[in-house]
Amino acid sequence: MTEAASAPARFDRPIIIVSTPRAGSTLLFETLEQAPRLYATGQESHWLIEDIPGLHPAARGWDSNRLTAADATPQIAEALAGEFYRQIRNRDGHAPTGRVRMLEKTPKNALRIPLFDAVFPDAMFVYLYRDVRQTIASMMEAWASGAFRTYPELPGWTGYPWSLLLVPGWRDLIGRPLSMVVAHQWATTTRIMLDDLEKLPPDRVKVMAHDRFLADPQGTSTELTRSLDLGWDRELGGQLPLSKVTVSRPSPDKWRRLEREIESVMPIVKEADERARQFLTERS
Repeated sequence: MTEAASAPARFDRPIIIVSTPRAGSTLLFETLEQAPRLYATGQESHWLIEDIPGLHPAARGWDSNRLTAADATPQIAEALAGEFYRQIRNRDGHAPTGRVRMLEKTPKNALRIPLFDAVFPDAMFVYLYRDVRQTIASMMEAWASGAFRTYPELPGWTGYPWSLLLVPGWRDLIGRPLSMVVAHQWATTTRIMLDDLEKLPPDRVKVMAHDRFLADPQGTSTELTRSLDLGWDRELGGQLPLSKVTVSRPSPDKWRRLEREIESVMPIVKEADERARQFLTERS
């Protein structure tokens, strides 16, 4: 098996869920990994990816989690494909044999779409959108909880230890209020993600609205898996269980506890949010 043929020989149309942090992607992942013929690591693949030499931000001057096709050298592509293949299991716990469908979800991958496209040229991407106010509130909650510290010793950073994904331009946010940090984190991620998704063939990009998924888990899961050329044989009922990364019980209006702070940063996210909503409408 040559390095160039490694990923295509092991994987058939991998499915990569991409979204901003705290958009509900874990719940979508935990639901979709129940589909037959699908393999997944069962968890976010932060260290699987960042343990590959050259892919950790520390090896890149702490710039960000951004990775592009230029980073997909034959050695990195082989390491990435090989490590995923070793780690994935199907819903019954069985290791893969032959060429398989893989499901992957790690929030930092919103900044790595070109890398995954280069390593897995037939990959399919599922973009999940959640109301921006709800998402910002959940991101602020995640930062304050201390449970999502990704780079607690980020050089030069002050305030809460850095949490969630590391965006380009993060140094410009040093000393800013948490609401502003999170707003820029959301807006920067969304702009980069949409730029990358728009460059892909439309048939390789699927979309999902978080509120629609919650309102009809069975219907939307059936519809989405069909569009991904997967089967669906689970009965989900009318309400999904809480995801394993839930900080506090979700509610559509929970964000209002932080309403004043969130409304103050809406100008930061307004343009990117309008673009995200338009993308969702056009691709639905």
